[in-house]
Amino acid sequence: MARLLWLLPVLLLLVPSALAGHDYGSALSKSLLFFEAQRSGYLPKNQRVNWRSHSGLQDGKTSGVDLVGGYYDAGDNVKFGLPMAFTITMMSWSIAEYGRQMAASGELGHAMEAVKWGTDYLIKAHPQPNVLYGEVGDGNSDHYCWQRPEDMTTPRTAYRVDVHNPGSDLAGETAAAMASASIVFRHSNPAYSNELLNHAKQLFDFADKYRGKYDGSITVAQKYYRSYSGYDDELLWAAAWMYQATNDQYYLDYLANNGDSMGGTGWAMTEFGWDVKYAGAQVLVSKILMQGKAGRHASVFERYQQKAEFFMCSCLGKGTRNVQRTPGGLLFRQRWNNMQFVSSASYLLTVYSDYLASAGRNLRCASGSAAPSELLNFAKSQVDYILGDNPRATSYMVGYGNTYPQQVHHRASSIVSIKVNPTFVSCRGGYDTWFSRKGSDPNLLVGAIVGGPDAYDNFADERDNYEQTEPATYNNAPMLGILSRLHGGNGGLNQLLPVVVKAPSAPVKSAQPTPMLRPNPTPAPAAQDSTLAVEQTMTTSWNAKGNTYYRYSTIVTNKSSKTVKDLKLAISKLYGPLWGLNKVGDAYGFPWWLDNLPAGKSLEFVYIQAASQADVRVSGYTLA
Repeated sequence: MARLLWLLPVLLLLVPSALAGHDYGSALSKSLLFFEAQRSGYLPKNQRVNWRSHSGLQDGKTSGVDLVGGYYDAGDNVKFGLPMAFTITMMSWSIAEYGRQMAASGELGHAMEAVKWGTDYLIKAHPQPNVLYGEVGDGNSDHYCWQRPEDMTTPRTAYRVDVHNPGSDLAGETAAAMASASIVFRHSNPAYSNELLNHAKQLFDFADKYRGKYDGSITVAQKYYRSYSGYDDELLWAAAWMYQATNDQYYLDYLANNGDSMGGTGWAMTEFGWDVKYAGAQVLVSKILMQGKAGRHASVFERYQQKAEFFMCSCLGKGTRNVQRTPGGLLFRQRWNNMQFVSSASYLLTVYSDYLASAGRNLRCASGSAAPSELLNFAKSQVDYILGDNPRATSYMVGYGNTYPQQVHHRASSIVSIKVNPTFVSCRGGYDTWFSRKGSDPNLLVGAIVGGPDAYDNFADERDNYEQTEPATYNNAPMLGILSRLHGGNGGLNQLLPVVVKAPSAPVKSAQPTPMLRPNPTPAPAAQDSTLAVEQTMTTSWNAKGNTYYRYSTIVTNKSSKTVKDLKLAISKLYGPLWGLNKVGDAYGFPWWLDNLPAGKSLEFVYIQAASQADVRVSGYTLA
């Protein structure tokens, strides 16, 4: 990332777990267990939530397609495609940003397994380029019954979208899930990553070409997951993820050309979740902008960023339209499962804090500026509230802390395990015997984040209080990234550099290890005058899939007494991505945010490749 070196570097906030007051590593581990409790299909041998068993084994059969697997969304037994795909996207984003911290805590493997459990199902749900199955089961018949997933007697009808019954929001979100997951598996399982990316490309094209709201095609979803925001936000969100995964200019142009018409530059949001993706898309586009990749689209992307920062300021209480808070300080949008908005907003605040810190700038709000640490501290306050720092001293994560919900609105956890008592639980009998019980759940739903308190911090731990005691996968998914960040700190990482998610298992040592290539650290040749000096340094390296990759920092210093303008650099032997310069034809020039280099000042750009340093020389400039 290019920067003017006379600016003091911004120190990234570190949150030592010993001083944090909460065991974020334990909370992360528990959050991942919740996803195992939500699994549908044949459970694997390494299943840790052992009170669950196989379920939904005939899903898709009547439609001639295999739809076994995936996740139940919440406390019911329906597989809803839109929130499931959003859950996978947010899990993948968490890993992409904070995979190193997850690995340090020993949870990266479990997190990647959680993603793959979802993407394996999404691959099945996309049997043809323009066909996507978006729901198995229906909420009406399912909610009439209170049964373990293992005992289901409700219809398992499969519902789909296609060219005659479009679903751009569903297909767009599923494309985002596939694309983001492809990043997660790029280095550890490249064949699977490519498979996901191929599905993502087909789904994006399907979503964009055959436009329509998915709940107009899958009408049984309207009562439960209606797409109130429409599909424009999902198309932009998907395009942003497609660019992250492919680096293809097509998706960058798509974001720029459709930003105004689809609302990416116009909608100023105060919420982010499974339905409304604008703030997430705006944050991703802001990242592209701060990476120096916007190119000719910088002016459009700056308008995206203005809306992203409107969201941040609104959450911090420094905007023109601030998010409501409870007396205890929790962000509050609605009484029904408010925690979904808390965790999603906190995630955006967390990553944006790190983006700002990496770029060396503060957030500008109507009521004053905010340092990156202020965003992270506020996200931390929301997480701490969830974990028990609240007026009721209650943890809203089941199994964490001393006091947490005991009567969760969740069929599987509230009915005795089929492994303990295999007696069949009937549709209505489950209500009579188990739903109406006032005792604690027989199965502890470890890690589940429930709906949470009302606008006044009040909470009733009662099974029939579904607005407050029902958990959901999309409550937990964003928490994976935040908890990893809070537990592991930043460690000086630059979040604007490319993501490398390594395999969670230890590398296998060869019998005769090949000596590591040591790139030549000497300065690269400069122009044949004393005006500009070019110096390169290899700053770090890592191994992935048998290759050693190097990060090079290149500093260009103006040694004259005049201002340099119209800089042109010729770079050869460049085999990897480069950040911090703007390419014009065959030459590289100043990044879009810089138009000159004053006397005595420097700029920096970086690149990564599995080779010795590139040849960088000054090919032209003017003095002002």
